[in-house]
Amino acid sequence: MSDFNFLLFGVYPYIALAICLIGSWARFDLSQYSWKAGSSQMLSNNRMRLASNLFHVGIIFILCGHFVGLLMPEALYHHFISSADKQLLAMVSGGFFGILCLIGLSILIRRRLTDARVRATSNTSDIMILFVLLAQLVLGLLTIVASTGHMDGAVMVLLGNWAQGVVTLQPVAAAEAIASVSLIYKLHVLLGVTLFVLFPFTRLVHIVSAPVWYLGRRYQIVRQKGVKPAVPRPQRPRTYEAPARETAVPTAVPATAKSKAPV
Repeated sequence: MSDFNFLLFGVYPYIALAICLIGSWARFDLSQYSWKAGSSQMLSNNRMRLASNLFHVGIIFILCGHFVGLLMPEALYHHFISSADKQLLAMVSGGFFGILCLIGLSILIRRRLTDARVRATSNTSDIMILFVLLAQLVLGLLTIVASTGHMDGAVMVLLGNWAQGVVTLQPVAAAEAIASVSLIYKLHVLLGVTLFVLFPFTRLVHIVSAPVWYLGRRYQIVRQKGVKPAVPRPQRPRTYEAPARETAVPTAVPATAKSKAPV
């Protein structure tokens, strides 16, 4: 195992995770108003719902599949499925949801680049992270093609050993496990780890956002701006008579001195 392989797959994952945690904490603490996805649906709803649903359904299933497939020990899943069958299941399901995600992501990228209003409100990180996700998704689909050349599940076991070695703080064992796999898998893993580095600085932070504080907050009374609550006016008695107006009486100015007539 080379030192470069150990640096990329044994040390770099911990650096990326540290940047992700510290950067996310700093952004949430210092710039809470930037902790958002910045939805542009109100600017242009053209194919937004279709693209968003395809992308999110696909990416959620892919993330769950990676989490279970990589972190479940081989001795545990061998009780109900073999490594070869597990690889076939990952190829079929991952390919299906990966294509759904690719279609939705392609529509989102085209919309963000061609719609004038959406493009005007997009910053560099919004466009950059979409292309990074596109590259990662294409690499993932290419690994399915590469997996057709070895259907015994051995590579899937090595990738699982790498992920489990990183989680259990065994960087040397993790780097040794992934050293022998082909380049396409290494690029996919390396870009996936890089997403943790980009996470705190992009719109990806909305992944871990949930309105949990909403459940415990107090009720709010919402009124329209500038409208006072209606107060019943007191009723006048039936024998009410308007008071008579008082006429102003001119007051005489006292004469202090007599004026002399001109001679």
